[in-house]
Amino acid sequence: MSAFETIIYEKKDGIAYITLNRPQALNAVNVKMRDELYEVLPAIDDDPEVLLAILKGAGEKGFSAGADITEFGTVPSQAIGRQVRWERDLWGQFLSVSKPIIVAIHGFALGAGVEMSLCCDIRIASEDARFGLPEVGIGMAPTAGGSQTMPRLVPLGMAATPILTGEIVNAAEALRIGLIHRVVPRADLIPTAESIAHKIMSRGQIAVRCAKEAIKRGLDLALDQGLEMENKLFAMVLNTEDAREGIRAFREGRSPRFTN
Repeated sequence: MSAFETIIYEKKDGIAYITLNRPQALNAVNVKMRDELYEVLPAIDDDPEVLLAILKGAGEKGFSAGADITEFGTVPSQAIGRQVRWERDLWGQFLSVSKPIIVAIHGFALGAGVEMSLCCDIRIASEDARFGLPEVGIGMAPTAGGSQTMPRLVPLGMAATPILTGEIVNAAEALRIGLIHRVVPRADLIPTAESIAHKIMSRGQIAVRCAKEAIKRGLDLALDQGLEMENKLFAMVLNTEDAREGIRAFREGRSPRFTN
């Protein structure tokens, strides 16, 4: 376990667990948490013992209530505040991680909490989860990427309503519009995330990372460009021992034994 003030970082059996750890503040993202997440995320890519990560929140009430509004207006100027955000682009850091990130969401996920989850690859929520981008209700617009990531993941007509009204969406509705991938009972939240993690870990990891790269890069490409990029990644993966083992296993009617 690594020592941080606002998060807990642990490794176990190939999984990195990142826990937002400000339960007394509903895991609101303050400057310290942003800095610590910015520091720990590259470790997922750099650590050969880590194959993927599970992101979760501490406490009973929620994953994250969003940005810590008690810090609003505390920087010397708006210009300095913007400079800090650009220099430590947490959301870009999330998106740059090459290994899969699964987020396990319970209770409230608001503002930056939702936006953080949208930067992850697989979103699992408990039945008590509640989602919202409430910024317009306090005279602000989303500032952590929600206006950009949500329309890329949710059909545009469905994404506009929560962004423009600031309404809270329950887990069932979030699943219906495609904001999350699965809803489970609260007791099953972490076991479900771990089950999905182990399934991914049983696959060829070079192929997993290339597939994630294809998904991420393809969002900004025309279809023909995306297909060309996918073909190049496929050619690269085809020359790996994982691919050769996968082909042998298929021909022999057995499960592949990847080195990972």
